[in-house]
Amino acid sequence: MVAAPIIVSVPATTANLGPGFDCLGAALNLQNHFQFTSLSAAPDTVDIVVQGSEAERLATDASNLVYRSFAALFRQLQQSPPAVRIDIDLRVPLARGLGSSSTAIVGGLLGANAMAGSPLDVEAIARLATELEGHPDNVIPALLGGCRLAVSHGEGGCTLCEVPWHPEVIPVVAIPEFELSTAAARQVLPQHYSRADAIFNLAHMGLLIRALETGNGDWLRQALCDRIHQPYRQSLIHGYGAVAMAARAAGAYGVVISGAGPTLLALTSAAQATSVQQAMAEGWQQQGIACQVLQLCIDAQGARYAEFPP
Repeated sequence: MVAAPIIVSVPATTANLGPGFDCLGAALNLQNHFQFTSLSAAPDTVDIVVQGSEAERLATDASNLVYRSFAALFRQLQQSPPAVRIDIDLRVPLARGLGSSSTAIVGGLLGANAMAGSPLDVEAIARLATELEGHPDNVIPALLGGCRLAVSHGEGGCTLCEVPWHPEVIPVVAIPEFELSTAAARQVLPQHYSRADAIFNLAHMGLLIRALETGNGDWLRQALCDRIHQPYRQSLIHGYGAVAMAARAAGAYGVVISGAGPTLLALTSAAQATSVQQAMAEGWQQQGIACQVLQLCIDAQGARYAEFPP
């Protein structure tokens, strides 16, 4: 066991990116931080301390997702989880479509792996993270960084592919002060899709990958369209139409739902990013909804061992 505290930083993510439903995601430069400290106590003992704007909403017992992920890795090793204190610095908003649960899963797994002496490689951690989350589109970029395409196999594995992201394509996220659960967002989706809709998304997904790589704005304007999830989820996000229209009018290539929402993601050029940021904030304010709008960039590094922030 490692006596010194282990500190893990894990980035927020934005998943789907329009037509890339449940398979495409990107890491953003906004992180949650987790510190794991060994305790001299019986196995399965956990002490959790949380700081951050929504700290009071996180469980501080064994039901906490960070600890459940921590314990899952030790169960994979057929060991009892050692006694641990977990300090959480919460900076990624909860239940907003920015991968907060993925930061918890990846953080818990990396903390446990380090405390166990690093028996699992990155591929094994990626498989376990995907199993815990249920799909790979958030956990894979949270773990590995960058923009990632995850192709699931029938036998449970994944082929992971990095998607180059042109530095002139700027992500702007508009985070409203209301929540939308992933379960609710999935319930509105149909059980079956037409052949035309499937072909539409296949074509737009291919175009999106090339548009992100080249920074071609004309391609991005077309590529962000989707017929699989966004048309059904838009009605769950109050003010979606007004905010999306404002962003496009300010120069955004397009606007998509980040993950399951309600955060909206605009992709824009560096020259228009500030105007798009202001327009999205005003769009929701005009709907009477408080929001936080951030101009971010892609986190190329992903989860890493780091220093706990002051």
